[in-house]
Amino acid sequence: MGKINVLDKAVAEKIAAGEVVERPSSVVKELVENSFDAQATSVTVEIEHGGTSYIRVTDNGVGIMPEDVSVAFLRHATSKIKDEGDLEGISTLGFRGEALCSVSAVSRTEMLTRTANNDMGVYMVVEGGETKENRTAGCPLGTTVTVRNLFFNTPARMKFLKKDATEAAYITDICQRAALSHPEISFRYIRDGRDIFFTPGDNQLRNTVRAVFGKDISQAMLDVEEKTGIYSIKGLTGSNKLSRPNRNMQYFFVN
Repeated sequence: MGKINVLDKAVAEKIAAGEVVERPSSVVKELVENSFDAQATSVTVEIEHGGTSYIRVTDNGVGIMPEDVSVAFLRHATSKIKDEGDLEGISTLGFRGEALCSVSAVSRTEMLTRTANNDMGVYMVVEGGETKENRTAGCPLGTTVTVRNLFFNTPARMKFLKKDATEAAYITDICQRAALSHPEISFRYIRDGRDIFFTPGDNQLRNTVRAVFGKDISQAMLDVEEKTGIYSIKGLTGSNKLSRPNRNMQYFFVN
């Protein structure tokens, strides 16, 4: 008798989800990047209990067409690329089409989305990879994705998570990097009902640093800008007042 078995679709999806969703911060990263790719100018991230029980990412991006909402939860479903040739010119943060499928396979995922061309939006719920609800609903322009009870159907994965405070710290780092890399986007981060930071989205990096790290740090930063040939560098660096014995709070973003 042969030893090789073809896995059930539900089992395969949960395994695939592990490649994308390692912990709550992975979910936040994927959803925030989707918001950035959707041309959002405002993004809000809310979490509770380190993201294990509740994550919500809200944006004012272009939204998803009603006929595309259910397709968006399928594996390798993406609007970023169409064929092999597109891989040579990727300009988005995400393109594999695995995020929503992977997240919804190991949680209860709710999506509320509307495009500018539609008066009504769509509300869809996928729990453990199965569609529980799909209907029209009133909502503002953009997309809101809520993830509840992460890893509820894979208890072994829960054992590898750390304390809520530690998982929340991972998410805080993701949000800080997202805000700093996109000063043109207003970014709000709420943890357990408390505002952690709220950036203005005025495309001024110093103002973003002030919102994320505080007034004292932003005032002690020095401007850096140089261009040589096809290469250029622009940003802020700390004065000797901000020197540290390690690489913490060093952020570099390419392109």
